[in-house]
Parts: sequence; C-alpha cells; structure tokens
Amino acid sequence: MSQSNSSIWKIPLSLDALNNDFPDGAATNSGIEYTDFGDDFITARMPVDERTRQPYGILHGGASCLLAETVGSHASALCIDMEKQYCVGLEINANHIRSVTEGFVYGTAKPLHLGRSTHVWDIMIRSEEGKTVCISRLTMMVKDQ
Repeated sequence: MSQSNSSIWKIPLSLDALNNDFPDGAATNSGIEYTDFGDDFITARMPVDERTRQPYGILHGGASCLLAETVGSHASALCIDMEKQYCVGLEINANHIRSVTEGFVYGTAKPLHLGRSTHVWDIMIRSEEGKTVCISRLTMMVKDQ
C-alpha cells in the first residue's frame, strides 16, 4: 500500500478512509471491505456466504457484479475532482469463469482508460487461492456537477 507522485488518485488514500467513504448501502450490507491499494489499483474483498450465494450454493453472478461495480466506481470517483464532477456507471460486463462456494473473493480494479468524460476499468475477481473467478469491465461516465 503505497502512493507515489505517479498515482492516479486525486486524494491521498488509506484503507480506513476507503472502508468508511460509503458506510451504508449494498456494498456494506454484502460485507465488501477494501484490503489493498497502490498507485493505479484498488482491491476489495467480499465474503462468499448467505448474502452472496445463489440457490445452488455458489457465488451469485450478480454479487460478482456488485463487487466489480463497487470497486470500479469508487476508484473512478477517486480519479476526479469530486467538488466539480461526479461519476455514474454506464455499462458493466462480467464473464464468470469459476464458481466459489466459501471464503472470500478479491476484486482488483485497474484503469484501462481515464478520459475527460469516460473511465474504463478492468476488474479481476479472484478466489483466496488466486484463481480467476470473474473478469469484469466497467465503463463510467464523468459528469460536471
């Protein structure tokens, strides 16, 4: 966890701040918490439990999308001047590669494009063993306040 002068973030980051930016909502209710960050990535984990499993006992695809959009949209907001702009989701895509029945999954967002009006994020979701669970791409629209 470090932040240098080549960081994409507009404000200094800390895990405490990341985990308390949006204390109520879907991310908190599903147990998502930030675990790591660097100059160009943010990682959060989500439990695979009764809140995030589908009826067959495996991680729900929608929960994977929730993790991907949570991490990607939060990252996008940290790349703009939030006093002058805001970000909204435009499109999300998810390829579900492997099922998970327990433990945690980790979603890491890295930018593919940081433009004036759109951001595109690559979010890789992996199991605790490091195996790819889901590959997601999130497009965010940047709007003026």
